[in-house]
Amino acid sequence: MDNFMMPKISIPDIKIDTPIQHMWADEQFEIIKQYVEDFEATLDNEHEVGMMLTNFGQSVLMQVTSITYRNPVLLIFKGYVNGRESTLIQHINQLSFLLTTIEKEPERPKRKIGFIIDE
Repeated sequence: MDNFMMPKISIPDIKIDTPIQHMWADEQFEIIKQYVEDFEATLDNEHEVGMMLTNFGQSVLMQVTSITYRNPVLLIFKGYVNGRESTLIQHINQLSFLLTTIEKEPERPKRKIGFIIDE
């Protein structure tokens, strides 16, 4: 029987940095923020941004007033649905909405969506 010896293999000591968590809520928040701001910039003074949500077996129009997040995976949308204050807490894997326009009420100033970052 041969005395076969495995060659020594040198494994380099590589320091691996933690990868950027592109799928975390804060990254998704920044992407959504850019899309909303770009969409808002195209609107006249008579319209605001609305979001058509399709998560509940039906389409729901939400007039969003603020968006925030909780890492690692939750986005929080606050605003109005059918004139009632509403909060949507959504996992980033379930995000699916349509940015649309809503006619603003004539007696109040145009409202922009607020983007809130909890420190």
